[in-house]
Amino acid sequence: MDSIGMYMLLVTIGVLPSLIWLAYWLRKDAHPEPKVLITKVLLLGIILSPLAIIFQLLFVQFIARLFGLPSSTLSDGPMFYLWAAFVEELVKYAAVYFIVLRSPDFDEPVDAMIYMLTAALGFAAMENILVINRVAADGIAATVGIWSLRFAGATLLHALSSALLGYFIALAWYYYEKRKSLFAVGLALATVFHWSFNLFISQMHKSVSLVFSTLLLMIMAFLISSLFDKIKEREGQVTPTVV
Repeated sequence: MDSIGMYMLLVTIGVLPSLIWLAYWLRKDAHPEPKVLITKVLLLGIILSPLAIIFQLLFVQFIARLFGLPSSTLSDGPMFYLWAAFVEELVKYAAVYFIVLRSPDFDEPVDAMIYMLTAALGFAAMENILVINRVAADGIAATVGIWSLRFAGATLLHALSSALLGYFIALAWYYYEKRKSLFAVGLALATVFHWSFNLFISQMHKSVSLVFSTLLLMIMAFLISSLFDKIKEREGQVTPTVV
């Protein structure tokens, strides 16, 4: 296979986890969103993802200059992971903000969770592409192993953390006057969840960290599934106020 064909294959492999999870979560929406809008949000999630890297690098350079520390020592630690999680959640939200929030198709509270999930999976697709391309040289076994970990780990993480923020955006339909506070709470919780997972993964050489990260994802997956059901039940009981 030529280099272009190999690159396209690796891109496809990288995007596949996001598409699988997207197909699963879209089933939670009783009134499917326009495919064109879903596609736009997914693509913008991919396009905006490099912004997170830029902001993370700027953070490292700023702290390094502020405290006179070598930048190489600042890209791996609790404070960096917290900043990285915060920036990534904001970037994923930006994809939804620019495409959806003022669209007439954004007509149900549950849509906030659907579109945040979609943007997150676009973001994760770009991460997966970069990681898969980096490890492909190590052979098929290594590539499949990393792909499996990304599918069940980081890709799902992005979807769940953004869906959590989406739930609080959905609540703003019912408590419009508190929309800013709800957004802040949702962003904070999504960031903390994302940050916690990253901390566990950073300690992958310790077997207990894998147990904790897996348990965290299982709990969050159950929570997000419950929140989907809760917001849909509420839609049938109360007429929401448009955000």
